[in-house]
Amino acid sequence: MAHTALLPVLPLSPEQVNPVRSYIRAHWHTLSRSLEHILEAARDEKVEHIPGKRWPVYISAQESLAAVEGALRAALDPEEYAQIDLRVLPPDLSQIEEHGLLYLPHDYVVPGGRFNEMYGWDSYFIVLGLLRDGQLPMAKSMVDQFIYQVHHYGTVLNANRTYMLERSQPPVLSLMVMAVFAQTQDISWLEAVLPVVERYYYYWMVPPHFHAATGLSRYHALGKGPAPEVIASERDEGGRTHYDRVREYFRDHPVSDYDVSLFYDAEADQLTDLFYQGDRSMRESGFDITNRFGPFSADVIHHLPVCLNVLLYQMERDIAQIHQLLGHPSSADLWQARSETRHGLIDHYLWDETEGFYFDYNVTTHQRRGYKFATAFMPLWAGIASEHQGQRLVAHLDQMEAPGGLLTSTHVSGNQWDAPFGWAPLQLFAVQGLMRSGHETAARRIASKFLTMVVQEFERTGTLVEKYDVKRCSSQVSDEIHFGYSSNEVGFGWTNGVVLELLDIVDG
Repeated sequence: MAHTALLPVLPLSPEQVNPVRSYIRAHWHTLSRSLEHILEAARDEKVEHIPGKRWPVYISAQESLAAVEGALRAALDPEEYAQIDLRVLPPDLSQIEEHGLLYLPHDYVVPGGRFNEMYGWDSYFIVLGLLRDGQLPMAKSMVDQFIYQVHHYGTVLNANRTYMLERSQPPVLSLMVMAVFAQTQDISWLEAVLPVVERYYYYWMVPPHFHAATGLSRYHALGKGPAPEVIASERDEGGRTHYDRVREYFRDHPVSDYDVSLFYDAEADQLTDLFYQGDRSMRESGFDITNRFGPFSADVIHHLPVCLNVLLYQMERDIAQIHQLLGHPSSADLWQARSETRHGLIDHYLWDETEGFYFDYNVTTHQRRGYKFATAFMPLWAGIASEHQGQRLVAHLDQMEAPGGLLTSTHVSGNQWDAPFGWAPLQLFAVQGLMRSGHETAARRIASKFLTMVVQEFERTGTLVEKYDVKRCSSQVSDEIHFGYSSNEVGFGWTNGVVLELLDIVDG
């Protein structure tokens, strides 16, 4: 990495920042969905749809079909309602023949662009931005929709579409609860949501997500076969799907990261069932796509990820704090003990003293995968890393830092969750972690770099987007992305939220 990447960044002027703040404030409304917008929410460019056919909207079997129908008829005019096909979810998800929107009763915010639904971990950063912008009712409503999801759909979903019913996303529910509670101080609400937060925690603490031999957890989505939204929407100019391009890669390139025969049947030129399970689990991780767990992260289910286990540690700490606030000291002690146990396991399995870095752990090879990824800074954010570990991590910034902020990884793979790309959530975790551990100069420098790039691109394009090339300081990334979807979506929910958080840090 060029030494110039570590030079100080000039502060942004109010004349540069204020238009960005105004854009974000206006876009909370643009990205909002409610019952009045359910037809707009039901439309989904990620699945095939016959023009003129009604859009399916599914409700859980626990809901009253008559009550939901009445609510929708009251919210929509007859012409709009006639374009909705209200259905009850079948008990066997394999019986779903036409995918559609999963009903949520109240307001929420979507990321933007092709992502026209409420996402699991995107929403944490959106909630932070809403709270910064004084939009407390919407922030609380979003948390309440996740509580509804756990009640009615079994977990916090990747997003509220039927094709995502069998996978979650990085667990940030307790973070959202605590962020909203910090402003409302509503103890009754906190007490009401606690059992649901705990129920969601156990989603990650039973097989297949829980790995009993180590005591840590992994991404391991349910369901079989290719992800429906990928087949329909992740196509290149030649009409090839993402899975077609993966087969071609396996056919033409040697792979040493894992036993490729587990994921690709060369004789039949077909991806295996295990590949599709890994593909779904990679999407549950939220990092779609990266070579972090081998090409296309096909081997993700055999790894214990740094990000997931740090977030579960934080969830244990949050639940302990909630019990303490509710006057349950023995329960608080239990959850605190769980977090301390996980801390020890993270140090044992995920910290590499030789490298001075946190790596994901492979449970089949019993080795850490030496793939440098920005999630390594999340233990700093959660307060897990010791002073010694923090110093060792900061020494890697000369490899991870670029002119526009923090690189997602040090590897260029043709995937969007690798170099040269940078993403808002990982900037925030790293910056907050560096601040918490006393490395304020580095934290402010990275925050300023990312903000400067975002603002300069906003001045050029008039928009905030999903991802950036932090080496070139550009939002023009499509030509560099060869797998998955290559578009750069406009909106964009978590970028908006993170920008507001980082502005508070650099202005503080």
